[in-house]
Amino acid sequence: MSEDFFKSYVEEHMSIIMHLCRAYARDEESLKDLVQEVTLQLWRSHKSFQGNSQLSTWVYRVTLNVCLSHSKRLKRKVETVPLEWRVDSPEQTDPEKEQIEKLYQGIRKLKESERAIILLYLEDKSYKEMSEILGITVSNVGVKVNRLKEKLKSIING
Repeated sequence: MSEDFFKSYVEEHMSIIMHLCRAYARDEESLKDLVQEVTLQLWRSHKSFQGNSQLSTWVYRVTLNVCLSHSKRLKRKVETVPLEWRVDSPEQTDPEKEQIEKLYQGIRKLKESERAIILLYLEDKSYKEMSEILGITVSNVGVKVNRLKEKLKSIING
């Protein structure tokens, strides 16, 4: 795989990488570190991609594995209180920013495995794609998504 191709498919899937990493990052610096770690892991493992699934499925799986590993490492460290942070987009109004921040705060309160499912759902992945990425049955995905939507609603609405 050429360097140009690698750059293009990482850039093509950067929104996937950012969304997943943002849900596992504690602050902006942690987000940057995670994205860098994912990019490095994609580079290291690009030769193992055999084309048995869609490229985006493989990128999701690698990104999710890196985020989960990162999260496990953090659990072993002493817990600190993060400063509040926001990733702003100029086209969003204040109420939109607040809603998005509430959503991500709610997502961060979910268990790691639950975060992965809800993020895939928010990315409009089909249950079949989610099943392939997560390694669970399609019907199990459906059950988990419905339960998590309710759980996330109750977290956000208090």
